[in-house]
Amino acid sequence: MSAKWRAGLVLVCVLVTTPAIATETRIEARLDAALHHPGLRGASIGALVVDAADGGVLYAREPDRALVPASNVKILTAVAALASFGPSHRFETEVLADRVPDAEGAVSTLYVRGGGDPALTSEELWRLAADLRRGGLRSVRDAVVVDASLFDAEHWHPSWGRVSARAYNAPISSFSANYGAFAVQVTPGAASGDPVRVVVDPPVVSLRLVNRARTLSPRSRMGLQVDRRVAASFEEVLISGGLPAGADSRTLYRSVSDPVGYAAGVLRLQLEANGIRVAETLRREAVPDDAVSLVRFEGKSLAEVVRLFMKYSNNVIGEGLVKSLAARAGERPAGWQQGIAAIRGELAALGIDLGDAVQVDGSGLSYANRVAPRAFVAALRAAAGSFRFGPEFVASLPIAAADGTLSDRAEGAALGARAKTGSLTRVTSLSGYADRRDGRRLVFSLLVNGFKRGAADAWEGVDGFLEVLVRGDDEVAAAH
Repeated sequence: MSAKWRAGLVLVCVLVTTPAIATETRIEARLDAALHHPGLRGASIGALVVDAADGGVLYAREPDRALVPASNVKILTAVAALASFGPSHRFETEVLADRVPDAEGAVSTLYVRGGGDPALTSEELWRLAADLRRGGLRSVRDAVVVDASLFDAEHWHPSWGRVSARAYNAPISSFSANYGAFAVQVTPGAASGDPVRVVVDPPVVSLRLVNRARTLSPRSRMGLQVDRRVAASFEEVLISGGLPAGADSRTLYRSVSDPVGYAAGVLRLQLEANGIRVAETLRREAVPDDAVSLVRFEGKSLAEVVRLFMKYSNNVIGEGLVKSLAARAGERPAGWQQGIAAIRGELAALGIDLGDAVQVDGSGLSYANRVAPRAFVAALRAAAGSFRFGPEFVASLPIAAADGTLSDRAEGAALGARAKTGSLTRVTSLSGYADRRDGRRLVFSLLVNGFKRGAADAWEGVDGFLEVLVRGDDEVAAAH
């Protein structure tokens, strides 16, 4: 090739590649600028953005630095659970009896064997009770026995610290209901000094209301507290403080301390709603070998369970999935340590390199978790590329400015991203997929630890980063 032809070829290559290089440089500068948001000041930040098609790096900022990821840990848990069980899997709750119902539809003892379903609700337990009635059951004369031995008895992870009554800190059991939480609706009375009206839902007998709250004058500041306290064989729901007259009703959610007793109470409520009389005695023991199976109730598909898990960042589902993975691996009773080992095994089989990542729970509540952005990007790419469960996983992620935990965030990236949020004190994270306006799809992970301002300011900075990914550098520059 002559010198003239070589020079011409070089010129053509420069003309073709220079715009792309310039675009990448501009976007990198815009992303850097987004991370200089005042809400992120003083924070340790790790970020990685790659092309979904070929894995080419668009942006990197300490991508191998392991940071506290908060609820982004749920990405690893969801991918492992879908890979292990498959999206069509349904967890089973079995109900048995000492014998088939007699001519009057009665049995002496009803047994419930928890199968680890992390998403059983009052509505589904009503369906289970209706199935029992269709099968001829009309009364339980002596006792209801619950066997929750599939999981170990450690209801809260030891690294979570002090157990609170907040709904996100609910206990984990192989037989649970309503994510281990209940609702308390509070409404002010007609006049100052009147008791605050309180409704506990569901109205199970194990939750006993102690209402000390009073209606305040209309201009008073609200100071209402809702807590719970363990008593002998029940839990007291303690309402104190006050609610101003004329204020709107409020619904607050709190966790229970006894997930098995609570779930049994919800089941009893639904059995009675279906016309099945139930003995008050509750025992906790193994189902005997000679018990007769009445119903094998299948809950939601795992695809739906994972959707609830990711869209609403449900911690109880995450920890239930961890212990179910341990049980699937043969551990009895199933615990956290074996479940986390199962997660790492599933991810390794998918070719996901976690590096030096530390995962101790399934939800991200623990500050002991440490994961690098590169590990999340690898998991997201592997999941999206899976024919077997990829569509279900991607559909489970919150959509920017549309639903889930992103419903009120990322307006500038509206409908252009699906991503998992994460939030702990001084920690925020966001990892997922972004569709660029130029048709390019990106995979990204952004982890922020130790910001100085409030969470809302930090979220604003993170959302600005996402806006650049979706809208591109030129559109963002014009908007600002």
